[in-house]
Amino acid sequence: MGFIKNIREEIKIIRERDPAIHSAMEVFLYPSFKVMIHYRLAHKLYLGGHYFWARYVSQRGVRKTGIEIHPGAQIGKGFFIDHGNGVIIGETTIIGDNVTLYQGVTLGGTGKEHGKRHPTIGNNVMISAGAKVLGSFTIGDNSKIGAGSVVLSEVPPGSTVVGVPGRVVRRNNMLLPQETMNQTDLPDPVREDISNLQHANAELINRVLTLEEQLRQLQREMASDSDKEYE
Repeated sequence: MGFIKNIREEIKIIRERDPAIHSAMEVFLYPSFKVMIHYRLAHKLYLGGHYFWARYVSQRGVRKTGIEIHPGAQIGKGFFIDHGNGVIIGETTIIGDNVTLYQGVTLGGTGKEHGKRHPTIGNNVMISAGAKVLGSFTIGDNSKIGAGSVVLSEVPPGSTVVGVPGRVVRRNNMLLPQETMNQTDLPDPVREDISNLQHANAELINRVLTLEEQLRQLQREMASDSDKEYE
């Protein structure tokens, strides 16, 4: 894809994903637009073996936007970072098509291991603000990662993950169109656990009350039988 075509594509993506934008000219002020222009050039230099210049271009992008994308990362079409400050994408990260990240997201490794050490993100995935995806595994297509989640293992396609550590709380999601995805309509596993505990506690209390009533009834019957014997 040529340079001009890249710019047109980035403008189109940002205008589609961000309802706050009012004109194409505003796109040139967006961190997502700036960092992707730097990334495309840095990635091309990286593939050509010009590692120093690739990192030089990449670091200029970091200083301008607060978004760090390693030039070795592989990013598909339709990629969008909303706001974006603090986003980090590691060297061996692979990102599919139509992926959306929010501010503070980290796609990182878990140590100093070599080879593939960063996650693979499928198509149509949304990763919410502050989420951390750490390690060499796959986030399946059409999945959502909740804000602040820490994901350390494979996520099946069509899943919703929340929590620390992240766990799947919903599967077989419908296809997630980028323009309708949000970060708030996610299950709350802690609230669900508390609700389940409250329900179980209520059942136990009712059971204890029933047993106590049965015991009192038995005691009354035994007392009545004892009185009859004395008579």
